[in-house]
Amino acid sequence: MASNGMNNLTTLIKRLEAATSRLEDIASSTVSDAAPLTNGVEAIPTAPGPSVPSAAAKAAAPPAAKPDPIPESVEAFDEIIKGDVTAFNKLSEKIGEPVAKQSACLLRSFDAERKFLLITTKAKKPDREAPVYMEILKDLQGAMGSVSEVKEENRSSPLVNHLATVQEGVAMLGWITVDPKPAAFVISMLEGSQFWGNKVLREFRDKDRLHVEWVQAFYRIFKTLEGYINEYHAKGVSWNNKDGVDPEEALRQVDSSTSTPAPAASGPPPPPPLPKFDDAGPPPPPPMPKNAPASGDNPSDMGAVFDQLSRGSSVTSGLRKVDPSQMTHKNPALRASTAIPPERSDSTSSLSPNGRGKSPVPSKRPKPESMRTKKPARKALDGSKWIIENFDSPSEGMITIEAAINHSILITKCTKTTIRVVGKANAISIDSSSGVSLVIDSLVSSVDVIKTPKFEMQVLGTLPTIMLDQVDGASLYLSKETAEVTEIFTSKCSSVNINVPGATEEDDYRECPLPEQIRSKVEGGNVISEIVEHAG
Repeated sequence: MASNGMNNLTTLIKRLEAATSRLEDIASSTVSDAAPLTNGVEAIPTAPGPSVPSAAAKAAAPPAAKPDPIPESVEAFDEIIKGDVTAFNKLSEKIGEPVAKQSACLLRSFDAERKFLLITTKAKKPDREAPVYMEILKDLQGAMGSVSEVKEENRSSPLVNHLATVQEGVAMLGWITVDPKPAAFVISMLEGSQFWGNKVLREFRDKDRLHVEWVQAFYRIFKTLEGYINEYHAKGVSWNNKDGVDPEEALRQVDSSTSTPAPAASGPPPPPPLPKFDDAGPPPPPPMPKNAPASGDNPSDMGAVFDQLSRGSSVTSGLRKVDPSQMTHKNPALRASTAIPPERSDSTSSLSPNGRGKSPVPSKRPKPESMRTKKPARKALDGSKWIIENFDSPSEGMITIEAAINHSILITKCTKTTIRVVGKANAISIDSSSGVSLVIDSLVSSVDVIKTPKFEMQVLGTLPTIMLDQVDGASLYLSKETAEVTEIFTSKCSSVNINVPGATEEDDYRECPLPEQIRSKVEGGNVISEIVEHAG
């Protein structure tokens, strides 16, 4: 019996050793197979040292596609976007909405035109009536339309002149459809934009220098774009007619290059998630908050609501009692130390005791002109524009301006001042002045006088148009060569006299007053107006 027990024990030990050896073999083979799959996650580190990528991994990685070189003309257009356009966009962001929103639309318009120019370097020129040509222009037309939409949506904005400036100027991007002088087209769009931009300059010249810089930055875009066109597209947009592809194919290539995301920066890929060694199951739910209702209660059950209401006074038993020392209506000291919230500016926000809205506070009236601080007199040439302002009975006597044919002249806030314009200028505008005397040679356009009483003007040469608005008392002396040519427009004016030369040089000027009384009546459904004549 003893020998049989020893034999059984020996056999059992051998079987255990064999089983243990098999388990060790299985464990070692499992670790060796799983090691390449960890890819940077070491479950059991064996030896320190940097990981070396295998040759197969290097061969599997595809080589990065080399992008096509950007043409020189497109790179030059990129410099315009990165330079003047981006600087203008930053100034617009400082001004705020809605100018910033419109500027962002302008930037998108330049990006769309950049796409168009890139297509022209790859494609042959299509027919302008072809659908593919309109498809290439689609993005640009949409972006330019959004610039106009911002202005139309904000007609009541105090910055509407800013919006109109950009709305008129964005048309400069249409030079790509103009042959053979696209640069001249850009300059013509600048003139239309300056009509509104100069209004911004007059309004903010003495208020906020940021708006002046904003207008000047927008004007610089025109000049820069003109130089770019003269260098690369002097006679119109240049297409790749020699070895270019079809316009449809070029459009697909550009769209695919812009839609493909850029390759990620060099570096190892993120490691995979750590393997789970046991089935732990889902994470436990978060702890329930205190006094949370039971899961079986439905908060939308109206029965529970009525059940609480039926409790009577016990419903408020859980409320905290307020000490009398904390009640403002019983503690004057506490009421005096409590900060009163600021009252809103709109009349509907604050209510009177009877529940009716308070009347809005009347705005402060501006100071009369006599009480305002006198600003220094100024005579300066800003680009192609003369500015004469704040002169009051100048000691030097007559102010002389040497004008050129492209010069415009602005005269504002001057009193008892005589101004002599030598040469042929473009246009003259006089605003908010009194007792101004003007002597001119000739003008290309017109003289525009607004809110300027006691005004006198003598024309030595020719003048096509005179426009008077809210002028009380004016004497206009016309030369013989312009008396039969000049047109005079008046609005809300009185005591306006035109002096025309006599039949001979020895005769005196003849004074002709402009009519002030108009008689109107309805005849046959139409309003007929005629000048009232006084006999005697």
